Amino acid sequence: MTAEQFRMAKAALGLSNPELAEKTGLHRNTLNKLDKGEGKASTIQHVRLALEAQGIQFLEGGQVATGPGVALKGDADAD
Repeated sequence: MTAEQFRMAKAALGLSNPELAEKTGLHRNTLNKLDKGEGKASTIQHVRLALEAQGIQFLEGGQVATGPGVALKGDADAD
């Protein structure tokens, strides 16, 4: 998960760092580091899994024309 993907995922869910801190059990300063592209691999993985549980799908370079990104997973039954 890149810093850009992290910020896009939060925006897609309408989450601030304090709100995400509550959901993940991490300190918001830790999440501020992720905004800058800093942080431990284990922390990044923890946050990524939490965001995926909220409906985020992370896209790798081959899945979109312009590089890494995120998308909200659609409900298969929704129109």
